[in-house]
Amino acid sequence: MQELKDIIRDIPDFPKKGIIFKDITTLLADAKSYQRMIDLLAHRYIGQHIDKVVGVEARGFLIGAALAYKLGAGIVLVRKPGKLPSKTIKKTYDLEYGTDTLEIHTDAVKAGDRILIADDLLATGGTTAAVVELVSGMGAEIVECCFMVELDFLNGRKRLPDGKVFSLLHF
Repeated sequence: MQELKDIIRDIPDFPKKGIIFKDITTLLADAKSYQRMIDLLAHRYIGQHIDKVVGVEARGFLIGAALAYKLGAGIVLVRKPGKLPSKTIKKTYDLEYGTDTLEIHTDAVKAGDRILIADDLLATGGTTAAVVELVSGMGAEIVECCFMVELDFLNGRKRLPDGKVFSLLHF
């Protein structure tokens, strides 16, 4: 795993002073590293009968779509308001400074669907907690929330369903 961690670069003072941003684009751009990361994540869910992978805008689409393909599952997109063309439901949630909103098509998941939520990075957990509420509210079963990277010091997993969080890399 260390070789995957080593390819992720740090960008100091982005998006604001004092933050060290974990830039995953370097890993995504390296074909062997990207393939290895997806294979390692997918291996965890083989045989778990995942119906759909829910990818969270925007980098979660890159993880979610590849996982859905590997698992023979559908891919569902959770997006910012106004980006989905059909009828949606939405969830507004708190950020460190302000609020944000996510939407999902009303027919994207069905009651009883086994769902894997996928995103690139778990930080404070607010975005994923909102996605869990949306999907659970539609009657689907959350199998797990999976991430390429987790920033452990931010304790984001505490906001997510207990025992249903997996992160490949930890910082």
